Amino acid sequence: MSIPQKLVLASGSPRRIELLQQAGIEPDRVLPADVDETPLRAEHPRSLAKRLSKDKAEKALTSLKSEEDYASAFILAADTVVAVGRRILPKAETIDDAVNCLGLLSGRSHRVYSGICLITPGGKLRQRLVETRVRFKRLPREEIDAYIASGEWRGKAGGYAVQGLAGSFVVKLVGSYTNVVGLPLYESVALLSGEGFKAHRNWHVARP
Repeated sequence: MSIPQKLVLASGSPRRIELLQQAGIEPDRVLPADVDETPLRAEHPRSLAKRLSKDKAEKALTSLKSEEDYASAFILAADTVVAVGRRILPKAETIDDAVNCLGLLSGRSHRVYSGICLITPGGKLRQRLVETRVRFKRLPREEIDAYIASGEWRGKAGGYAVQGLAGSFVVKLVGSYTNVVGLPLYESVALLSGEGFKAHRNWHVARP
C-alpha cells in the first residue's frame, strides 16, 4: 500500500497558495517559515532569493521533524526579490517604503527574482532561480498617491502587486508572469514532478 503524498508549503502568502491551486495543487499544510530576510553585505538579488528560499525550506523541515504524519512530505518554499540593478527593494510596510519604491520603478525597467526550493521525502534539496524583466510606465504623482490609497502595496516586494491595480503600470514583461505574482508556476510544478510528486493527481476534479 503506497503512502499518500503530502505537500507542505513553507509560506503563508495567499498569492502562492492561489497559484498552486490554479495548477490543481492543494498544499496539505501551510507552514509559514519566519526567517531573517536582511540581505548580506553586497549580496546580489538573485543570491538573496536563492538563499532565503533554502532557509525557509530548511526551517520548515526542522519544524516538522517531530511530526510523524509529515515525515515523508515534500516541502516547497519560495522567496521573491525585486531589484533595480543590484539595488534590492524592500517589502513595503510603510507609505514611505511604497512611495520610494514606486518612484524608483517609475519609467524604468526592473527585475523580479524568485528562488524556489524543494526538499523531497528522501531529503534531497533542489533549487531553481527564475528571473523576469518588467518595465513600468512613468507614474505621475497623482497615480502613485491613488495607488498608495488602495493599500494594495502593503507587504509586497517592491511595493506593488502585478495581479492587481499595478498591472496597469506594466509596459513590458519578459519572462514568467507568475514569477512576478510570487511563485513561478511552470518551474515549481516541473520541480515537483521531476522529484516524483504527482502534480496532476487532482486535475480530474478541476472546475472551469
